[in-house]
Amino acid sequence: MTPLTQTPQWQALAAHRDALEEWHLNELFAADPQRFARLSLRCGNLLADFSKQRLTNETLDLLVRLAEARDLADFIRRMIAGEAINATENRAALHIALRAERSYRVGGKDVLPEVLATRQRMRDLSEAIRSGAWRGSDGQSINAVVNLGIGGSDLGPRMTTQALGAYVDPKLAVRFVANIDPAEFADTVRDLDPARTLFIVSSKTFTTQETLANARAAKAWLGAADPARHFLAVSNNVAAAQAFGIPAENCLAMADWVGGRFSVWSAIGLPLACGIGMDAFEGLLAGARVMDEHFLSAPFAENLPVMMALVGLWNIDFLDAGSLAVIPYAHRLGLLPAYLQQLEMESNGKRVTLDNAEVGCATAPIVWGMAGSVGQHAFHQLFYQGTRLTPIDFVVPVGDARPEQEALVANALAQSAAVMKGKTLEEAKSQLIAAGKTDTEAARLAPHLACPGNQPSTTLLMPHLAPDTLGSLIALYEHKVAVQGCLWGVNSFDQWGVEHGKQMAREILPKMLAGEGKFDASTAGLLSAIRSWRKA
Repeated sequence: MTPLTQTPQWQALAAHRDALEEWHLNELFAADPQRFARLSLRCGNLLADFSKQRLTNETLDLLVRLAEARDLADFIRRMIAGEAINATENRAALHIALRAERSYRVGGKDVLPEVLATRQRMRDLSEAIRSGAWRGSDGQSINAVVNLGIGGSDLGPRMTTQALGAYVDPKLAVRFVANIDPAEFADTVRDLDPARTLFIVSSKTFTTQETLANARAAKAWLGAADPARHFLAVSNNVAAAQAFGIPAENCLAMADWVGGRFSVWSAIGLPLACGIGMDAFEGLLAGARVMDEHFLSAPFAENLPVMMALVGLWNIDFLDAGSLAVIPYAHRLGLLPAYLQQLEMESNGKRVTLDNAEVGCATAPIVWGMAGSVGQHAFHQLFYQGTRLTPIDFVVPVGDARPEQEALVANALAQSAAVMKGKTLEEAKSQLIAAGKTDTEAARLAPHLACPGNQPSTTLLMPHLAPDTLGSLIALYEHKVAVQGCLWGVNSFDQWGVEHGKQMAREILPKMLAGEGKFDASTAGLLSAIRSWRKA
């Protein structure tokens, strides 16, 4: 395949970028009173406003041509056909099937029966826990579920459980431990009763170092309690789970065709199902299906995930934006940026294409952010007057018309408008004079108040933060990431860099503990300092 940056479509976009470079967003709005109508899309209960992005309809037309030239339609066809689009691991990437109500096939096998069977097992287990039918080893009901996992086995259920906190049964604590630092485990179980606590060990291979360390800590904390009454496992390695003390009937499997960061819809979502109930969990799946059906049927120019992907590529590769700030104006969505960090950066933080060639352009952005309006008093200064172009996704559940909620929504809309509009030097000077400053003092201070504006942003509106809207939101970002991976030509579904880091840790740990081994000068120096402190 022709390298992406050498295609005529890429060259056309580069020329268009040069022609558009001098336009400010304020001028684009002035030139097109219908800009919002032209550059916003809806899918179900989500509305995406792209009108504050530094682009035009011509930009989007050129981006769609790029997607067509990269055969995006065939990539989508191969994905839903269950082909091994995860080529480096020879696996399908069919997480869409986890929320389906129709058949998908992998290797000629219909996977819907196993998907539905897993959902039923999740329903049976979660209802037994929530109703009190599941008893600990001393006969008491469970009042706390603690998930032990890391990466995709932690971030998805952790984020969604917090996001849907209003739906969680107040009689059941649902908590998460991921860090190998024992402080997180200690803090998490500090006020829990071992006799009434159930642990879910989430590890596809049942070999993940951090998760197993926390599972051993949990077993020690439980004391003489029967593991069969206090442990469930989400794992394909039933033999290893049994050796740990978890019976086979307490294990739920994960399909090989689902990557960890795409797995919240699977048995990995069991802690969420325990918290909100399986009916609400089914609502999450239903919301994702709405986005799936839209993604698979809408023309590219009207396709919300495709448009998000194209706009993101435009910002990264043509406007040289190195990061993406995700600012959810909802306290319970505070973990969304962390969840998207893994989804985007682990998926597309790649430099080699499936043709074993250098990509030749920037790929995944650095994703960061926190809940608004707290961030306004932390890092929004950089948006207003910093030297970096920083695209922003504002995620805004509208909610009810209560004064506090109105203030939150108003802050979100004001921020997206303000970083776009900015403040000219003359406006700053007039503001200072109106505040009583002399002309001389106003002229001196005005440069410190002026803001260039022109920061691109997308606003995502939803009526409420509910299971269905959250499902649509997550599926939107999943499809966006897959589309961008297709366009860059990288495999969005492996993570060999992460595996390299794990391998290095496995090599260093035993040698470090034994006080031996040959390392690079920096690692050797650090180990020497560590040993000297410990001796002291």
